[in-house]
Amino acid sequence: MTQTAQDLALDIGFTLPDQYNAARMLWDNLDQNADRPAIYAGAEVWTYASLIAEAGRIGSYLASLGLSSGERVLLFLDDTPCYPAAIMGAMRAGLVPMLINTLSTPDLVQFYLDDSGAKAVVLGRDFTSLFDTDVPLIVAEDRVWRDADPDLAEHPTQRTDPAFWMYSSGSTGRPKGVVHKHEDAAFTAYSYRRDILQLGPEDICFSIPKIFFAYGFGNSVSFPFSVGAASVLLAGRPTPDRCFAQIEQAKPTVLFGLPTLYTAMVQAAEAKTADLSSVRRCISAAEVLSQEIANSWRDRFGHDIIEGLGSTEMLHIYLSNDPGLQKHGSAGRVVQGYKARLIGPDGAEVADGGEGVMEVMGLSSAPYYWNRPDKTAETMRDGWIYTGDRFLRDADGFYFFRGRADDLVKVSGQWVYPLEVEHALNEHGDVLESCVLAMEGADQRMSLVAWVAPKAGVQADEDLSKRLKRFAKSQLLPHKYPREIRYLEQLPKTGTDKIDRQALKNSF
Repeated sequence: MTQTAQDLALDIGFTLPDQYNAARMLWDNLDQNADRPAIYAGAEVWTYASLIAEAGRIGSYLASLGLSSGERVLLFLDDTPCYPAAIMGAMRAGLVPMLINTLSTPDLVQFYLDDSGAKAVVLGRDFTSLFDTDVPLIVAEDRVWRDADPDLAEHPTQRTDPAFWMYSSGSTGRPKGVVHKHEDAAFTAYSYRRDILQLGPEDICFSIPKIFFAYGFGNSVSFPFSVGAASVLLAGRPTPDRCFAQIEQAKPTVLFGLPTLYTAMVQAAEAKTADLSSVRRCISAAEVLSQEIANSWRDRFGHDIIEGLGSTEMLHIYLSNDPGLQKHGSAGRVVQGYKARLIGPDGAEVADGGEGVMEVMGLSSAPYYWNRPDKTAETMRDGWIYTGDRFLRDADGFYFFRGRADDLVKVSGQWVYPLEVEHALNEHGDVLESCVLAMEGADQRMSLVAWVAPKAGVQADEDLSKRLKRFAKSQLLPHKYPREIRYLEQLPKTGTDKIDRQALKNSF
């Protein structure tokens, strides 16, 4: 019998009634956790009772505008208490909030409005200049909903109804609207939160990645709310000094970051005196963390960083190392309730030790892209999500990322994946971070180009370039090294704090 995502969920004991609204993750705290902290935001502390009341007012106000069930509300907010309140209030009212990257350009903002047909926008005052639209703009700081009814009845949504959207990063072409169901957030909270985080009501979660990021949404909203824990929200740019100050003030127990963020933090001057004794677990996702940074973090703070891998389409992490069993450089093993397989060029499943393109299955999988049947057919395949990512799986079930399926390039007549060269450079003691891309020269030949941010005090010169090239050759095959190395003080980042590879390509 073919196993479905529903079967996988049942196997780990996850069930929901057919009529289910994801805002229950917040409202279910009203009986027992009303007076417990839900949000720490600077000097502010929001209890569950106050946050639920605010969410109720926002949902009631949106409903008073005449919005109908299933219609979209675009959220363009920084990480303030208004953000989770707006998400939960909109969903409880039967509306579909869209979590949008606040670094989006005016052109992208207009695309999101046109593509989604959003009927209202809730936004921070600093972002109003980005919007030129007849759609109602509701400025969060004005709290126009202050007199609305906080006692908002739950709209009778089904667990498989659309609950919220996020847009893909759109590295090629326009971003795609990723539609998630009401059951999706509840499932990730049940699987990853329980299996890896082992989160309880006494925990305090601090996610440096923002809420509009699928990773950040789970970390800051669905995971803590699902167990009555608290969330720390940091508005503005998460610079290392501000992150350390927030940790000192709020004393989080679980810290969520990205490799770029951990790299910046452990290299910052504040790291020498920072106190992370409240933290019991550090989580990283999105990109591979170098061994050198992982070791530096452990040596300074005494914590291993637990690496994992997720996606917007799957909502959160579906591969993860375990607190008690980790392999450096791996994305970990399959999280409970999910299933993964590697597919070779012939379409057959690849055995342990071989490489293939990953497909993953789980109840949190987005069923389709909005208005994109072509991309839906490419990615959503009979219950599986085709990731386009190449992996190797070892005999212990650990998955090692090998690059995108379409990244293989021929350099000097031999095939190379640029990512493996990048990983090698990141292990060099003089390198803070790097990015390696295959670029086409004037003669139409492909060559590997590395952009490198050296560590503080390291001279970026020809001698360093020679050392890095020799190091790459010593770690890999002799032809696998960057032919050209360009130096930057820091590499450009996307709105989700990943390395902005497209910006580097455009600078070539």
